[in-house]
Amino acid sequence: MRAVIILLIVMLSLPASYAAEKTYTAVEIVTASDAIRNPQERPFSLNVQLIEYKGGVKDDEMELLVYAAKESQKSGRYSSLVRFIKPVRDDGKLMLKDGNILWFYDPASKASVRISPEQRMMGQVSNGDVVTVDFHNDYEAHLDGIETVADGDKRMTECYRLTMKAKDDSATYDKIDYWVAKQTMRPVKGKFYAQSGRLLKIAFYRGYRQELAVERPTEVIIIDGLNKDYVTKMIFSDYKYRDFPRMWLQKDYLPHFKPE
Repeated sequence: MRAVIILLIVMLSLPASYAAEKTYTAVEIVTASDAIRNPQERPFSLNVQLIEYKGGVKDDEMELLVYAAKESQKSGRYSSLVRFIKPVRDDGKLMLKDGNILWFYDPASKASVRISPEQRMMGQVSNGDVVTVDFHNDYEAHLDGIETVADGDKRMTECYRLTMKAKDDSATYDKIDYWVAKQTMRPVKGKFYAQSGRLLKIAFYRGYRQELAVERPTEVIIIDGLNKDYVTKMIFSDYKYRDFPRMWLQKDYLPHFKPE
């Protein structure tokens, strides 16, 4: 009995840092990081700017407006409408994510064509990178352990390291190595792979700023998997909750869409 009492006294005298930490499953970690990347409860819009660099020199630029809404809270998957704004030659073009199917609409031809999420839009950014996706819906996640890595600002950050494998062929990538900050559940880094096992790109999430009540990454730096001199920056801005008509997210409505 005396030994038990002594043990309790010792435990109570330990600093708080010695308290048992809560353990999280891989699904809980990925779901928490998804909620930081994307608003979850209401339809929203945001501006996306893409800037491509080659050898540190700006080579191309594009601006998009993305509207996103969950198909249902039960499914958890988003439908997204992407409106091309710049360059001027692309103004009026649209891309629609309906479930995991992507459609591209060109007002010049007035035709909707099914496209691949893996196809590059500009630089290192694919079509699937622009539409709104929660990783926990499309990938099976496995927690590999804890690892300290350099974040997008070269600060060493203690992270959960996860391996995410696509649930089916509709996902943009076959596999993702994913690092999530242990203290905040913020996404820090991702390595994205093709079905062949080839590394396609490395992404760093940074520029965290308050957007729709949550600190979200407002920049993603994407480095080509083969040539580190090829870099594309994604910049997110002007987040807004939007009650836009659900018909905007239907393929048959694309020819009738009118910008606000």
